[in-house]
Amino acid sequence: MAGYGVVIPAFNAAATIADTLRSVAAQTIAADAVVVVDDGSTDDLEAAIAIADIPVRLLRQDNAGPGSATTRGMAALSTPFIATLDADDLWLPTKIELQLAHLERSPRTAGVFAHARNFRQDRPDLPEAGTTPGWFRTTMVIRREVAEAVGPIVDPPGGRGEMIDWIARAREAGFVLDMLDEVLALRRIRPGSLSYGRDARDRGYLEVVRAAMLRRAQNRPGSG
Repeated sequence: MAGYGVVIPAFNAAATIADTLRSVAAQTIAADAVVVVDDGSTDDLEAAIAIADIPVRLLRQDNAGPGSATTRGMAALSTPFIATLDADDLWLPTKIELQLAHLERSPRTAGVFAHARNFRQDRPDLPEAGTTPGWFRTTMVIRREVAEAVGPIVDPPGGRGEMIDWIARAREAGFVLDMLDEVLALRRIRPGSLSYGRDARDRGYLEVVRAAMLRRAQNRPGSG
C-alpha cells in the first residue's frame, strides 16, 4: 500500500496536540511523515509536541490561518497520499487503513472523507450520539496530484470556510471526492475552536459562497 504523510496546522494548540499526535501514531498503517505547521502560536507548542514522543517535523510561520498552514505542510511532503488533521481532533485507529484501501479500489477517486462524531472539551470517551459527514480537514485523505492541481487552501475573512471553498474548487476541476459511511474521527468542540459557536467569523462562509457563484458565472458559455 502506498505511503502517506500527515499535515496538522496548529495555532495555540499546546493543550491538545499531544493527544492528536498519539491518535496519528495509533493508526494501523503508520505514516511516512508527520508535519505540524505552527501558525504563529503564542503558547509552548513545541514542548507539547515533545510530550507525544513521536517523530514530527515542525514548521513555523507568522499567523496566516489554517488554510495557509495546511498548504505549507502539504508542500513539505513528498508522499503519494496526504492526510490532514486539525490539532484538537482525533483519528480512530483504522481511519487511514480504510481510506487508503478505498482509494486503491477506486483509482478514479481523487480524495476520500469519512463520518465523524463530535465530543466536548476533554471527553473523547463520551462522543455525541449523532454522526456528521466529515467534509472538513480532519477526515480528508487526497492524492498528491489533487493538492497540486487545485492549489492553495485559501483562508477567507473570519477564519472559517477554507475547506468548503477548497472542496468546491476540487469538484469544479472535475475531481471525484468520496465519503465513507464509517465514523473514523472525533471532532473536539470547545470554546475558541473553529468548530464552536456561530459569530462574526461566519462571514468567511459568505465569502466562500460568493466566490463559488462568481466562478460559476465566469465559466458559463458566452461569459467574458
